Amino acid sequence: MKTESGAQPAPFGGRKQSLIEDARRERSSGGSGSAGSPGPPGPPGPPGPSRHGDGFVFEEKAGRATLTLLFGLSNDKHAGFFKTGKIFETFEAKLLHIESRPGRKSKNSTTDLEFFMKCEVHSADRDVFINSLRTVVDDVRSIPEEKVPWFPRQLKDLDRCNMVITKFDPDMDQDHPGFSDPEYRKRRAFISELASTYKQGEPLPTVDYTAEEVATWREVYLQLRRVYPSLACSQFLAGLQQLEEELGYGGERIPQLREVSAFLKERTGFQLRPVAGLLSARDFLSSLAFRVFQCTQYIRHPSAPMHSPEPDCCHELLGHVPMLADGEFAQFSQEIGLSSLGASDEDIEKLSTLYWFTVEFGLCKQNGVVKAYGAGLLSSYGELVYALSNEPQYKPFDPEETATQPYQDQTYQPVYFVSESFEDAKTKLRRFSASIKRPFALRYDPFTCSVEVLDRPGKIQKSLSHMREDLKTLHGALERFSSSWREEEKNEEMEKEEEKK
Repeated sequence: MKTESGAQPAPFGGRKQSLIEDARRERSSGGSGSAGSPGPPGPPGPPGPSRHGDGFVFEEKAGRATLTLLFGLSNDKHAGFFKTGKIFETFEAKLLHIESRPGRKSKNSTTDLEFFMKCEVHSADRDVFINSLRTVVDDVRSIPEEKVPWFPRQLKDLDRCNMVITKFDPDMDQDHPGFSDPEYRKRRAFISELASTYKQGEPLPTVDYTAEEVATWREVYLQLRRVYPSLACSQFLAGLQQLEEELGYGGERIPQLREVSAFLKERTGFQLRPVAGLLSARDFLSSLAFRVFQCTQYIRHPSAPMHSPEPDCCHELLGHVPMLADGEFAQFSQEIGLSSLGASDEDIEKLSTLYWFTVEFGLCKQNGVVKAYGAGLLSSYGELVYALSNEPQYKPFDPEETATQPYQDQTYQPVYFVSESFEDAKTKLRRFSASIKRPFALRYDPFTCSVEVLDRPGKIQKSLSHMREDLKTLHGALERFSSSWREEEKNEEMEKEEEKK
């Protein structure tokens, strides 16, 4: 519904200014706008779900209140629907969602309707807005919001994790190297469209890269390849060597997602999925929970081969993929994703910051020497050299501090966090994840590639039963190994005794 609909609503009388003033007067005086005596005003609380007055549930942040309402319209009050439009216009309310269905309470359910509506209004106008709706519709009630944001439960749900951020889009960002190049923008849009129409389970799309695109890839690959041996961590070097030997990674061609995805699937269970651009943090992290890495296929503009303001295939295939071939790092990445499922917006921001300073710009110690493992470093010659110089500040990786560290997406980072090892980073991340408040636990099932929500005793008991079976298998294997090992020791001792004789 648009509040500026061409339908002629009943006159609302020019009450806009006075209604706003009434609402603010009631708010400042502590009134609820409904029957009953108001209680004393309390101290302001943090943004989040609240309950006010006659029980209307809302979420308040930055002076705006989000309401989820249910109301009815009887057959003789259908004109009230159009009057609600005028009320929305009067209070400058923003309609976020609306649904309708036949009325459940009335015998005339074929003509009476119920409406479910989510909207946003100024906090000061909330109560008088609700009272105004009561004058034109029936039985205004609130519906408590689901406390946990939606998250994917199985692989096919990733088709819904596709919210692309246009912050660095060459069609929108005037500072993008390709903004003034219409041919580049057209090519970029074509490749992005392949990802936009992709559905889980389909063959990954291939791209016939042009000679100019391959030349850009070659320049990036060869320049970075020269400095990797002294600056990159051993896991990255091992993964890159495997890719070069088995997939022909090199400067002569840009690898296709389909072959790289099959390579990763065999080694760590990760797979690639094409994406049209920079995803929202929640959608991107959700994919990691299923060992799916959302991967772009377009390449940076040839005028700036050593820098890209956004993820491109140089960043993904050269920076991320060699690390995802390492089992320990793959698990670390998945655990960040699992921690994000159902998390609040505030926790998503913390987790995405942790991801930024680890998976994207992380450093680790190996044999007492600091090495790079973050893809943002390993795909950027300038920042890779800078990060391992004496210029930036190093801090030990501590999730509590790292999650609140301001970061740069335009220049080099002034601060980098150094992990003692991936195992150390994973242990600290698990401890941090345990502090994320969710009314359930999660278990990833690698056989079905799905997430099980453990929110009832029966589900937990079932999961424990599966774990006991796995432990029995491991215990039996250990017993057989121990028995064989003891037998070998006994034989060796007997041989030594024979030699002495």
